[in-house]
Amino acid sequence: MNSKTGKEMKPFIVMDVLRRALELEEKGKHIIHMEIGEPDFDTPSAIIAAGIDSLRRGETHYTDSRGILRLRRAVAKYYNRNYGLDISETQVLITMGVSPALLAVLSSLINNNGDEIILSNPYYPCYPNFIKHLGGTPHFIHTKAEDGFHLNPAMVKEAIGPDTKAILVNSPSNPVGTVISTDALSEICGMGIPVISDEIYHGLVYGQKTHSSLEFTENTYILNGFSKIFAMTGWRLGYIIAPAEAVRKIEIILQNFFISPNSFAQRGGIAALELNHPEIEEMKKKYNSRRKFLLEELSAMGLNCAVEPKGAFYIFVDARHIEKDSYKLAFDILEKAGVALTPGIDFGDQGEGYLRLSYANSMENLAEGASRLQQYLNNNGYQG
Repeated sequence: MNSKTGKEMKPFIVMDVLRRALELEEKGKHIIHMEIGEPDFDTPSAIIAAGIDSLRRGETHYTDSRGILRLRRAVAKYYNRNYGLDISETQVLITMGVSPALLAVLSSLINNNGDEIILSNPYYPCYPNFIKHLGGTPHFIHTKAEDGFHLNPAMVKEAIGPDTKAILVNSPSNPVGTVISTDALSEICGMGIPVISDEIYHGLVYGQKTHSSLEFTENTYILNGFSKIFAMTGWRLGYIIAPAEAVRKIEIILQNFFISPNSFAQRGGIAALELNHPEIEEMKKKYNSRRKFLLEELSAMGLNCAVEPKGAFYIFVDARHIEKDSYKLAFDILEKAGVALTPGIDFGDQGEGYLRLSYANSMENLAEGASRLQQYLNNNGYQG
């Protein structure tokens, strides 16, 4: 690649782990996948039926670039019901997943002159790549393990400067699986700076409640979608809830970049929000059982979290006492134990020495993965 973007964009290491894991599987090795953050459940049957019915009706054409009106209304009702809000469907824009939503929002805020976006370190790997691609500058806040690696309001306030365009919040967190405190989110939302709130893991929370930034400020851009809570990753369907004055600018960006979201996927989204899906509660119960099981297994091995993860489907464990180079450790575990994990360095230098494990896999596979991981540690002279 000769372009500046091609030279400077860092790899998404979890995808490199997956690639190597698939290569090993091609050679006949059995791999336990705990690297990818993708639900292992099927999309609920009523949503599948809605998508199929839409195709059979011939609904295979362009839609409004903002998305189908009925779906935008359903998103607004969903947020109003869950968070006690009163937003209008005119603030909602449907996208082909949360990544395009983030790209569109950042494109509307960054003026290609070094404008800054404040975000935590560790972070979701694509965040800084998007910001840099648009000519902006990621302003990292080095977060602490004991705070669940979430933004500290005092540090955020100190970081705000004349070039600050937004504060990016991700809760429940990828990679850590922790939930930002209500007080911290409220304080960050009260700083007078636009807040970009990635809420894709809302709904996948165990034993506590998540709050949307919309509860604390209108000066916020919500990023959310259907991939995680509705197990619809392959449908590529997300949405933005934006301040009223920002909607038209984002709409123009979406028109030019994407034309419109996938038409039949939007009909599936309508079914996701308007119908009841008993599969989802069962899915959440299984996630929680897996979370508890894996936390106990990892703790017995000496792999611990400073703060218990209570959201998403990730556990971020400290492995610095075994090997400080998380990339080296993750790939060694993959080659020798057949367990695919994500090295913490994928999420920034504050994640170095940590490993992210996804429990979006069956209990049987998680048990096998834990057993293999324990054997790997034993073979390398480490006892938990």
